[in-house]
Amino acid sequence: MPLAILISALLAILGSTLGGDALWLHYIFKPLTTLLVWAMVWRATATADPLYRKAILVALLLSLCGDVFLMLPMKLGFELGLASFLVAHLFFLRAFTRDVPLFGKRLPLILLLCLSLANLLVLWPGVGKGLQIPVVAYMLCLVAMTAQAVSRGLSLGTANGRLAACGGVAFLISDTTLAYNKFYAPLPASALLVLGTYYVALYLIALSVKSASATYAR
Repeated sequence: MPLAILISALLAILGSTLGGDALWLHYIFKPLTTLLVWAMVWRATATADPLYRKAILVALLLSLCGDVFLMLPMKLGFELGLASFLVAHLFFLRAFTRDVPLFGKRLPLILLLCLSLANLLVLWPGVGKGLQIPVVAYMLCLVAMTAQAVSRGLSLGTANGRLAACGGVAFLISDTTLAYNKFYAPLPASALLVLGTYYVALYLIALSVKSASATYAR
């Protein structure tokens, strides 16, 4: 499964990078990669907390919908994609609050909010008026998810917590890179930067479920 995910991710990135006649690779393998990560979590049935796994499964399914919507060549596609990922982050957040309090460690939330607000000030002139409220709402959900993932990782000190925390940070990096590429200026190797960190994020979060399964099985 990990090898299939890696190959599919590389083909998705390659198709996006080359464009033109190779764009079909992106259209096929971008959602397929997310689907393979979803299948990896689906197979991890012996988790210590089944609700954690279920919340991650729903979040990944919503991420898959977001992948498809973002590939649509229209403004509505971006808006639907943004909405899908926003709700996905709420389900990730739900999973990350199963075994620890919300924002039990305050420092990650404060630091990530300050960082995201600084980014928003830079990006704001390029954000269209119709997208300003959705972008702010999305940013807040993304920051909440990432901060909770890091807070949980610090509180638990387990492999499961560390994997999910690193996944949350990778998600933040991916979406921040995407925002700069879209609202500020085109970035070199943007497909590699955005999709590479995105798939790392999904895979690490999926591994957190498998890690919990392995612990439970022992």
